[in-house]
Amino acid sequence: MKLKFSHFVLAAMIGGVLLGYALNVSLDAAGAKAAAGYLSIITDLFLRLIRMIIAPLVFATLVSGIAHMESAAQIGRVGGKTMGWFISASLVSLTIGLLMVHLLHPGTGMNLTPPAPTLTSGVDTATFTLKDFLTHLVPTSIIDSMARNEILQIVVFSIFVGAAVSALSGTVPHVVDLVEQVTAIMLKVTGYVMTTAPLAIFAALASTVAVNGLGVIFDYAKFVGGFYLSLGVLWGALLGACALVIGGRRAVSLFQAVKNPALLAFSTASSEAAYPRTMEALQRFGISRRIVSFVLPLGYSFNLDGSMMYCTFATLFIAQAYNLHLTIGQQITMLLLLMVTSKGMAGVPRASLVVISATLTFFHLPESGLLLILAVDHLLDMGRSGTNVIGNSVASAVVAKWEGQLGEPEPGMAA
Repeated sequence: MKLKFSHFVLAAMIGGVLLGYALNVSLDAAGAKAAAGYLSIITDLFLRLIRMIIAPLVFATLVSGIAHMESAAQIGRVGGKTMGWFISASLVSLTIGLLMVHLLHPGTGMNLTPPAPTLTSGVDTATFTLKDFLTHLVPTSIIDSMARNEILQIVVFSIFVGAAVSALSGTVPHVVDLVEQVTAIMLKVTGYVMTTAPLAIFAALASTVAVNGLGVIFDYAKFVGGFYLSLGVLWGALLGACALVIGGRRAVSLFQAVKNPALLAFSTASSEAAYPRTMEALQRFGISRRIVSFVLPLGYSFNLDGSMMYCTFATLFIAQAYNLHLTIGQQITMLLLLMVTSKGMAGVPRASLVVISATLTFFHLPESGLLLILAVDHLLDMGRSGTNVIGNSVASAVVAKWEGQLGEPEPGMAA
């Protein structure tokens, strides 16, 4: 039997956990941390390789996708449908997190005493304001934006360039040819980089378990289990919505088509790591390149379903742990607040933690409550990253169906 990429990933995950556990039980805390530091070199190198190709790949694919659209009206129509889906998916994700935390009560019974006001989480939210987010959208230099991998700014610049190329119609064919050739080259480079993914996954899990041990999972079992159960509900909602638009069989086959990118994002706790593979899988599934090239980069900036659900779930978990209660009005306000602030996640380091910390401060909840979830944040980030890939894949398929650009899958891929 020919081994598939997913087989190597699963083997790397199992091997990483086993090695991490062996290091955790055989070394003291300092030794385990040192070993994890050496292992993290592999993961850091892999993620740097991914970030190396993201900027040119996003720029080339987005410009190419927009340039092939027939008119500004089509660009506006596809953009409107895409953002409409993103906003709807955001509300569903946030609401599921809110309802599930009330249903499961993961923080109830911890009975923690609110700490002194001087104790903080250490997460900087000073620059996370609506003004800064809006001004941050537009790059002052696209070269600087690409150098710092500011995806949101690259997307904005690419939309302008793609719209200009489309407006110039056939007068700049060489530009279109160039961006398509750049895309082809970067996808080939991606193939080279992805051959090292199982090794990076092995190192990432080994270093995490070596430092924290398997016990961290059991200590937070109710919180972690509740969050992953909530992710399951969100996946079910996404699958159901997708089935209503493109049909049940195609929806199931879509989830099968993107299982490898989702597994890669889960294992590395990085949605970026799965971006090139997700783009490739969606095109093989039958979604036109122009739709994938347009929707997917926007999704990575505005449609982080797993991260958004985590924001409501974690915020109310912290409130429950301290026996603090928010009124229905406050919770509705929190949904609306997160609806806006979550759109600024792209490009912000430790984005979910920053958004949660800002929300805690807004509602006068103990900001240091964030320390409760830091121990398992990486474990939860794995689920968030995998879900973000699924959410953006569903968005691409839905918009393609609405635009009549969902074709037949490639041979060997189930319809």
